[in-house]
Amino acid sequence: MAEFTLELNDDQKQVRDWLHGFAADVIRPAASEWDEREETPWPVIQEAAKVGIYSLDFYAQQFFDPTGLGIPMAMEELFWGDAGIALSIVGTGLAAVGVLANGTEEQIGTWIPQMYGDADDVKVAAFCSSEPDAGSDVASMRTRAVYDQAKDEWVLNGTKTWATNGGIANVHVVVAVVDPGLGSKGHASFIVPPDTPGLSQGQKFKKHGIRASHTAEVVLEDVRVPGHCLLGGKDKLDQRLARARERAASGGERVKNAAMATFEASRPAVGAMAVGTARAAYEVALDYAKTRTQFGRPIIDNQGVAFQLADMRTQIDAARLLVWRASWMAATGKPFTSAEGSMSKLYASETAKKVTAQAVQILGGNGFTREYPVERMHRDAAIYTIFEGTSEIQRLVIARTLSGMQIR
Repeated sequence: MAEFTLELNDDQKQVRDWLHGFAADVIRPAASEWDEREETPWPVIQEAAKVGIYSLDFYAQQFFDPTGLGIPMAMEELFWGDAGIALSIVGTGLAAVGVLANGTEEQIGTWIPQMYGDADDVKVAAFCSSEPDAGSDVASMRTRAVYDQAKDEWVLNGTKTWATNGGIANVHVVVAVVDPGLGSKGHASFIVPPDTPGLSQGQKFKKHGIRASHTAEVVLEDVRVPGHCLLGGKDKLDQRLARARERAASGGERVKNAAMATFEASRPAVGAMAVGTARAAYEVALDYAKTRTQFGRPIIDNQGVAFQLADMRTQIDAARLLVWRASWMAATGKPFTSAEGSMSKLYASETAKKVTAQAVQILGGNGFTREYPVERMHRDAAIYTIFEGTSEIQRLVIARTLSGMQIR
C-alpha cells in the first residue's frame, strides 16, 4: 500500500511537466478560438493523441498509479490550460471509468480501445445518465431497457441529456432502468456500439462555459444492443437485483447502482479539474497585480488586492489537499467514511467559482472582457458546482454520511 505523501516522485514530476508543457504550448493558444466557435476541438484532441496524452495507455497508467495522484495531477495540469478543451480531451474518461468500474475484463478490453481510436482516427465516448426530469434525482430515470430473451438483446428507449460527447461519440455508455419497482437500485449500464440504429443526437446545448466541449441530448428509439453489451453481464445483474429486492422487502440498506459508482470514482478527478482552473485564474491575477499600476504603484501593493491573492492561494492549496487525500484513499482501498470524495469535489468546485470571480475583480474592467482569459475561466468554473453532482448534492451526501440519517 502506498503511503500518503505530498511529494511527487520523479516519474510523476516528469509527467506533470510534460502535461504542463502541452497545456501551455498547445491548449492555451487554442482556447479562445474554440470557446468562440463552440465546437469540439478535433485538431487539439488529435495532437493530444499523437503525443500519447489522449490514449488508453496514458489514462491507464495514471488510473493505476498506486499513490492515486496520477489522475488528479493530470486533470489539474490540463484544465490549467483550458477547461473546455481539456474536457474534450478527458471527457471520454467518464465513459471509460463506467466500463472499468462495472464491466467484465472482456468488455474492458473490447470497448475502451474503441472509445479512443488512434492518432490517425481519433474517437470519443459518452456517458449518458442524466435525463430531462432526472438529473440529481436518479430515482426518477425513465429510460428503459427491456430484455428480449429470444434474441438475447436489450431494447433501449428514452432520452438522455447533458451528455458530454453525446451523439458524436463512437461508443455510448447508457444507464437505463431494468426494474422500475426498485427505483435507483433497478438501474444498469449498457454499451451502445458504433452506428447502432435508433440512437441519434438531439439538441446540442449552447452553454455559458466549457464551450469547446460538446454537450447534447441523446435520443434512444428502439435501440437494440446484444446481451454482451450489458456491463457486468446478466448473471451479475440478476444477482444484484435479487439482493436489492430482498433488502427492499426487509427494509434493509440501499444498494449502490452503476451510475453512482461511476460518479463516486470520478468526484476527486472533477475536484482536480476545478483546482486547475482556479490556479490558472489566480496566476493571471497575480501577474496582473504585479504589473498593473494605479496611483504610482503596483496594485498588489494595496492590502485589498494582496489579501485577496493570499486567500485565493490558500483556498487552492486546501482544495488540492482534499483532492489528493480522496484520490489516495480511493487508490489504496480506504473507504470514504466521511464522504471524503464528495468533500473534495464540493470544496474544490466552490473554490474555483470564488477564485475566478476574485480574479475578474482584481483585473477590473479588463477582467470583464474576452481579451483576458479570466473572463472565460470564470464562465467555465460555474460548471464544477453543477455537473457530476451539484454542490447541494455533495452536501447532502456528506451530511448523510456523517449523521447516518436519510436527510432530505
